[in-house]
Amino acid sequence: MSLRIDNEKGIPSQTVEVARSAFPGGNIYITLREEFGMIFQDEEFRELYPRRGQPAETPWRLALITLLQFREDLTDRQAADAVRSRIDWKYVLGLELNDPGFHYSVLCEFRTRLITGGAEQVLFDRILELGKKCGLLKERGKQRSDSTYIVAAVRCMNRVELVSETLFHVLDLLAQIDPSWLKMQVKSDWYERYRERMTSYRLPRTEKERLKFALTVGQDGSSLLMQIYAQTAPDYLRKLPAVETMRQIWVQNYYQEGETLYWRDEKNCPPCSLRIASPYDTDARRSTKKDLFWQGYKVHLSETCDRDTPNLITHVETTPSTEQDTTSVDRIHSALAEKQLLPSQHFVDAGYPSAEALATSKSSFGIDLYGPVRPDITWQAQDEQAFKLQQFMIDWEKEQATCPMGKTSAHWMHGYGMRGKPYIQVRFRKQDCQVCTSRAKCTRTKAAFRNITLQPTKEQHLALQTARERQKSKIFWETYSLRSGIEGTIDQAVDKLGMRRSRYRGMSKTHFQHLVTAAAINIQRMLSWLAEVPRSVTYQSHFFALATA
Repeated sequence: MSLRIDNEKGIPSQTVEVARSAFPGGNIYITLREEFGMIFQDEEFRELYPRRGQPAETPWRLALITLLQFREDLTDRQAADAVRSRIDWKYVLGLELNDPGFHYSVLCEFRTRLITGGAEQVLFDRILELGKKCGLLKERGKQRSDSTYIVAAVRCMNRVELVSETLFHVLDLLAQIDPSWLKMQVKSDWYERYRERMTSYRLPRTEKERLKFALTVGQDGSSLLMQIYAQTAPDYLRKLPAVETMRQIWVQNYYQEGETLYWRDEKNCPPCSLRIASPYDTDARRSTKKDLFWQGYKVHLSETCDRDTPNLITHVETTPSTEQDTTSVDRIHSALAEKQLLPSQHFVDAGYPSAEALATSKSSFGIDLYGPVRPDITWQAQDEQAFKLQQFMIDWEKEQATCPMGKTSAHWMHGYGMRGKPYIQVRFRKQDCQVCTSRAKCTRTKAAFRNITLQPTKEQHLALQTARERQKSKIFWETYSLRSGIEGTIDQAVDKLGMRRSRYRGMSKTHFQHLVTAAAINIQRMLSWLAEVPRSVTYQSHFFALATA
């Protein structure tokens, strides 16, 4: 379909008349059109369409419909019905009252064009531009961020279900693509074994029988992969994404010694950050947090929290569920810098600040990353009489440390922790520590000498120590109370607008859902602010209210 430029700003007079009579007290979509006009322009989507072909539905309307769809948490069918039947939608879209609308599949095609063309960010950024024009967004204010879990649009499976479902999926796909070739490769008992999806109630009861069944599936799958990768097989079969996914799942769950195939022990499997959890969504990962288990992703929302402007979401970051929050800090700040929306203070919870994030935020972006950091857990830090890390003089240029008793270190060694995190270990001489009169305040080890661990750079070390000292004050926690409001935004997104469960499969499509949901929240908040609607207050139970009654 080719792009048909249609930037007509007018609204049919009959639509205006009927809409105003139907909503005498006003309507949010009527206000949306009157305050912001069309919002999107067809030219913004020109690169997504070919120059020749049947004219497509106007992209600016499809973009706005997508925004309204996510604001009301509607399916494609429901959104298409709303375009045909609702007067307020016709008003904001500038349609005639008798406009027949379009088939709901048009919305799916438009989303595909956006994601394939890398233009999904346009819908979100366009709303931010409106906020800037209205004076509701400014740089170097205060912002806050938090993350929450997202459940993928696939079912959770144990490992035996996973390999069985994967082989079922590949066989079903090959039966559609090249049935004649597949029929020559399969054995007669496969038709009964893989005739339908494998669920837990169809699996053998005992652990021994399940292991035997898993090995049978593994041998069948290995045989099929050998046939697919044979030189006589059609080339296009090896290029199928489902086949590559199956190959990876087989490597992750089986290993071969000689001619024998073995089922991997759980301890011999890859970590969850690498392990494929479903053949239908290769980006989804299994993760746990305290007593919570889920399979899917994480989303990080950042919003403004200034007193004199509405709380608008400035950035959306979708990540694998196994990724630590602290790794997102630099990406969030880089994205905000591109939008010219960097804050002066960025409020986050304890999962975000690290020595590297604290130092980089200040040096590269001029941001005060404001949040509690991991405390020093050494016994010296807990004992008021002991020599703490802060009491050691560190000479970074000479790579030497001096203890409170005036002795200098003997070794300065660079190393890496279990997760590959770099650190510096400083060791003092045994002969100095053994004769020291203050040894009981410094070390309790049998080796009788003190080791101290430093961050890999001076900037990171100083940033971490400064943050630890700052969070000891009452003023820190009073200022930090600004962060708590982000939880209300997350609640609105996941409970009211359906962000908790992904509508689509794959991280790119899930990220699109998060972006448009955030844009819908921003539109709502901008209109409420311009209409001088008071901000919502934190809910308080009736029981708790008795305390102040």
